[in-house]
Amino acid sequence: MSTRIGVVTFPGSLDDGDALRAVRLAGGEPVALWHRDTSLHQVDAIVLPGGFSYGDYLRCGAIARFSPVMATVIEQARAGMPVLGICNGFQVLCESHLLPGALTRNDHLHFVCRDQRLRVENDTTAWTTDYSAGQEITVPLKNGEGGYVADERTLDALEAEGRVVFRYLGGNPNGSRRDIAGITNEAGNVVGLMPHPEHAVETLTGPTTDGLGFFTSAIKKLVDA
Repeated sequence: MSTRIGVVTFPGSLDDGDALRAVRLAGGEPVALWHRDTSLHQVDAIVLPGGFSYGDYLRCGAIARFSPVMATVIEQARAGMPVLGICNGFQVLCESHLLPGALTRNDHLHFVCRDQRLRVENDTTAWTTDYSAGQEITVPLKNGEGGYVADERTLDALEAEGRVVFRYLGGNPNGSRRDIAGITNEAGNVVGLMPHPEHAVETLTGPTTDGLGFFTSAIKKLVDA
């Protein structure tokens, strides 16, 4: 039986189709989920994709956090289901308090779009076991409100507990504290990051295939569970 990975579409999502395609290329069964769904339709993992959910009219991810589907996502994430939030999805995870901190306007106040080098800091999460700690990867980055912020106590705890999953290399593109590009929860099943691994799953459409490991990692973990 194939691993079913759901991708939630909110009003304003842009990268849901890319995420569904990445799941398929990784060998999983992609399942499209709508923001008004209350059922996750028996999926094994969830991806919250990038975009501008609800137009980001209040705060990025702040309205999406109250979509009907998120009540079930939050419940299942706390029960151990793997959940990946990419860009706007990362913002939704922070607004949902599944991850600490918040995402704010880029410190230079400009939208940034570029191929971004990252260092893998944690290779033990549900989404990173196909990488090695210290490995450098390149995936696209595109955001206007991608600056990760948290108070010093939270940042120190993330560092001490090994919950920083990715760090920016080659210059900080948005002013994120301590060059943090992605983090995980204490259990390691929920991961959020600003860069877009779903845009780096084959050389035809991305700069590398470095992003495919996110999806193969989750599939292998679920198969082995």
